[in-house]
Amino acid sequence: MLIRLTDITKIYKMGAERIHALDGLSLELGENEYVAVMGPSGSGKSTLMNVIGCLDRPTSGTYELDGRLTTKMGAGNLAQVRNERIGFVFQSFELLPRLSALKNVELPLIYSRAGWWGRRKRCQTALERVGLTDRARHRPNQLSGGERQRVAIARALINNPAILLADEPTGNLDTKTGTEILALFDQLHREGQTIIMVTHERSVAGHAERIVRMRDGRVQSDLPADRDGLSQPVAGAADGAPEGGEGTS
Repeated sequence: MLIRLTDITKIYKMGAERIHALDGLSLELGENEYVAVMGPSGSGKSTLMNVIGCLDRPTSGTYELDGRLTTKMGAGNLAQVRNERIGFVFQSFELLPRLSALKNVELPLIYSRAGWWGRRKRCQTALERVGLTDRARHRPNQLSGGERQRVAIARALINNPAILLADEPTGNLDTKTGTEILALFDQLHREGQTIIMVTHERSVAGHAERIVRMRDGRVQSDLPADRDGLSQPVAGAADGAPEGGEGTS
């Protein structure tokens, strides 16, 4: 099993109040799965992604990644896991504006144990993989939104991560460009990449093979996409309407 979360809780303290962002959540994900995580605002989607991505520690419970107990790791080991085993794709791209596409893709390698050997070639190969060979020297402000997201995906893939985490990857893109990005995700999945994606859009979630729906910090349902009933309204959101941000959860 690639990911095993057992009885995970995450509690935020806000003054005298305690917010249970995750409340005894358990979930298992295998290699080469393509999973969409859905749910209304405050359901815990972003907190779950932060825990899986080792960006945040759970308050209690255990998280095993590749058989390694991450909840017992120190900060240094967690940083290494984030850099080498997990790739992140964000809605806002998170590219450094003064660096070229090639240099942005190169960033994770600076902190990788793989070192500098073959770094440039690896970056060129990653950009080729997402169809951006001819844009390697362009800065983000010289690229379209879809091209910037492709650079972000190439950067996420540069260390051959076990997991690709995508948080609303088409949220800042028009419909045509979003469709192209989702086609790229489909291709990556066919090549063996494990993908976990947070989305509020049914059309986006429909690309996944498995739909995990959350409510109140717990898994409400966990079904193959063809049994989930994506045509049904998501609890807590108007049909076809965005479900909003996560706040603290």
